[in-house]
Amino acid sequence: MPSLKHASPSPTPAATEWPGKVVLVTGGAQGIGKGIAEAVLEAGGSVVIGDLDAEAGKACLDQWDVGDRAAFVVLDVAKEASVRRFVDTALRRFGRIDGLVNNAGIADPVTGPLEQLAWSEWKRRIDTNLGGTFLCCKHALPALKASNGAIVNISSSRAHQSEPDTEAYAASKGGMVAFTHALAISAGPVRVNAINPGWIAVDDWKKPSQRRKPKLSAADHTQHPVGRVGLPPDIGGLAVFLLSSQAGFVTGENFTVDGGMSRKMQYV
Repeated sequence: MPSLKHASPSPTPAATEWPGKVVLVTGGAQGIGKGIAEAVLEAGGSVVIGDLDAEAGKACLDQWDVGDRAAFVVLDVAKEASVRRFVDTALRRFGRIDGLVNNAGIADPVTGPLEQLAWSEWKRRIDTNLGGTFLCCKHALPALKASNGAIVNISSSRAHQSEPDTEAYAASKGGMVAFTHALAISAGPVRVNAINPGWIAVDDWKKPSQRRKPKLSAADHTQHPVGRVGLPPDIGGLAVFLLSSQAGFVTGENFTVDGGMSRKMQYV
């Protein structure tokens, strides 16, 4: 029987591929972004977190205490000069970029009735959530192409289902999903995938001055088919997989992580 010949090398074992890899995480000082950054560190990689909140960024570095494997840069993803500084700082510090996680965004989805929504508020969400993703990809792509790296965009389950008065947020997140599969075709072999988180409890993943225990009821948990509300490590684990060679044949895809809620039929 002839031996199998592979067109490309088999994936590197997860335990050995991460040392030396560098991942940029926007909005990485709190919440889901912090969970993703910690997952990268736990896998053995290095991170550069970008965030508007300098207090939160410093608190992360103090908490992690991993020496030169983590860095923080003040970042406003809606401003191109700030994004350029973020990427340039990472390259000066580490000399390479292997992964980019576009997580930064305006989290509050409710903007009120559409007929009362100011153009400036609509544009602020589009410019930050979708425009920030574009800008970070634009400036990180040359380094990602050099390292054969990967991008993970953090969209939302609201890209596919909605509550009233959330049009701007839904449009920004839906745009991220479309941007993901378009860029996957343009940027290959750099891989580009998206994650759509559902309800993720982040109260105790904030900076120390705002950290508190989540106030969750039994009904909050049991309405999810898995029996609980999500946590940042639930997203971090998938992000690390998608950034790794274990997902080397996965690109242009969109993964919903919501405890099964979007598959659950709802009746009043």
